[in-house]
Amino acid sequence: MKFYLAPLEGITGYIYRNAQHDFFGAGIDKYFMPFLAPHTKRSFNAKEKNDILPEHNAGMYAVPQILTNSAADFLRIEKDLGAFGYRELNINLGCPSGTVVSKGRGAGFLASPEKLDQFLEEIFSKTEVKISLKTRIGMEEPEEFFRLLEIYNKYPLEELIVHPRVQKELYRGTPHYETFRYAMEHSKNPLCYNGDLVSVDSYVNLLTDWEKEQACDRAKVTSVMVGRGVLKDPALIEKLAAYASGEAYGTDAKKKLPAFHDRLVADYGKEFSGDQNVLFKMKELWSYLIVRFPGKEKEAKAIRKAKRLEEYQAAVRRVFSE
Repeated sequence: MKFYLAPLEGITGYIYRNAQHDFFGAGIDKYFMPFLAPHTKRSFNAKEKNDILPEHNAGMYAVPQILTNSAADFLRIEKDLGAFGYRELNINLGCPSGTVVSKGRGAGFLASPEKLDQFLEEIFSKTEVKISLKTRIGMEEPEEFFRLLEIYNKYPLEELIVHPRVQKELYRGTPHYETFRYAMEHSKNPLCYNGDLVSVDSYVNLLTDWEKEQACDRAKVTSVMVGRGVLKDPALIEKLAAYASGEAYGTDAKKKLPAFHDRLVADYGKEFSGDQNVLFKMKELWSYLIVRFPGKEKEAKAIRKAKRLEEYQAAVRRVFSE
């Protein structure tokens, strides 16, 4: 089994990826970048270019993700990314954000399966790179996935990454595991599972569920993708990889967290001017990470309310004091 870091917009940019790779990178086979939306009048802006520069992704297998419903735009950005050496791209068919969906992109593209089919047909007739898809199972109902999978099966995907929720569910409720099992039965492409993997136990439960279904072809599932679970526990993929290889995970991840945290603060400080941008990034991360520290509600509130970096750092030191 291979393990991937999911693309999380605004969070898993190159600064986070490099810190993750250096401190908790064992077992991560691919790092998927937050999506790039092609522009008709220019190439990459400074922020986008920083994220894709090879020197900012050294030592890791990084895959750019593209958010578009235009084959022409995709092929243009494919050429631009090729100049940086990228030979594998991922297409975003999963983003549930209302602003994205309203433009018929991300999960919104799933509402137009015929147009999606034409889009993929044109791309695969002209592309020379490996292409994977990250998809939801529909807009409104899980049954929409039956038609979508028929379309995906027509093309030689590097892999099909399935988050088994529909767009309207966002990240609420329980994933539709039965729909992913349908993919295991009928997909002609390698599969990657994505959704609610937040602990080793959740991974074990998923494997156990697949083993119960005789019709499921577990061999088709070559990888799993983890997103928010890693934000809550940066060592999660290390733990999953250790379990998959039958090894004990002996490192206490909490011991590495202070250095991991300080690396992020320092690197964001080099990237942004002023405390506020650094605080915005770190507070967003702590909205996930704080679950690792039960009983630290007072400190969590101080982190959220901090207006200066000194106040923030003092609150963080109290969290780490245990």
